[in-house]
Amino acid sequence: MATLTAIFSAVLLMGALGFVFGAILSYASQKFAVTVDPRIETAISLLPGANCGGCGFPGCAGLATAIVEKGVPISSCPVLTAAARAKLALALGLADTGPTTPLVATVMCNGLPAEEYRKFEYNGIIDCQAAILVSNGPWLCPHRCVGLGSCVKVCPFGAMTMGENRLPIIDKEKCTACGKCVTACPKAIIKLVDKEKKVHVKCNSPEKGPDVRKVCKVGCIGCQLCKKVCAYDAIIIENNLARIDYSKCVQCGACVAKCPQKTIIMEGVPDFKPRKAIIDEAACVGCTLCFKVCKFQAVEGGTPKEKHRIIPAKCVGCGACVAKCPKKCIVLKPVE
Repeated sequence: MATLTAIFSAVLLMGALGFVFGAILSYASQKFAVTVDPRIETAISLLPGANCGGCGFPGCAGLATAIVEKGVPISSCPVLTAAARAKLALALGLADTGPTTPLVATVMCNGLPAEEYRKFEYNGIIDCQAAILVSNGPWLCPHRCVGLGSCVKVCPFGAMTMGENRLPIIDKEKCTACGKCVTACPKAIIKLVDKEKKVHVKCNSPEKGPDVRKVCKVGCIGCQLCKKVCAYDAIIIENNLARIDYSKCVQCGACVAKCPQKTIIMEGVPDFKPRKAIIDEAACVGCTLCFKVCKFQAVEGGTPKEKHRIIPAKCVGCGACVAKCPKKCIVLKPVE
């Protein structure tokens, strides 16, 4: 009997304690409750949920909080489509800041996988960060893509694959410019650039020309020929390396045609050929605008109303005259 009484007393005591602690927790949850702005929950539900970090915040929840509480632009999310951005702006009662310039990840390396440019065969962990711990990677060029696909592994959108030449291939339609691949690359050769731009300097080496030639036959040697033929001042040479000011580049291809190393490429046109301007003299009214805009003295006929002609030997195919001609009687044609 005493045993049963003790058990019953223990059960009652535990029940009483449970009730007391439950009441305390219930009171505390109400007293110290943190009020969450419902707009944050709305924003989270309308953001893509990729948690890619491309906005600079810790996931979509972090961005949602920043949008609501700090006024961060909705366009900070590189993944949102125009329709999704407009829907989010409407739901939050905010202004749609409009699309930013669409960016896309671009691999600034065109290194060849030839054995003559390899230092050794790497058989370690399949990770670019790990590989560079061994003599800075298996390639002679210290700035070449390691080629083990660490960028591919971190891409949350399946926008990257490894090509046969051990360089990443980027699907521009899937790429959201979240920047994860940029961060993952130990050689810093992946850049986010204007999605509409097709002309790129596919090299990241600041070494001098002779040193570049020893380790890569398609690397930039800093010869400045591209800069000399650019009529738009879109080529900048820094530390023996050419780079493109995309805000000025009109993608005329003059630098592509002139580059002796084939370092500068035009995406989608692997066999790009030099081009020359041709004037339809019958349609030319002699306005002299093409003559004035040509930086290479490749246009004959600086006298008003005089028919103009192109001097093929001087024309670099920059297209400045084509853009300026009010009669649209100048075209660029590939040199056969």
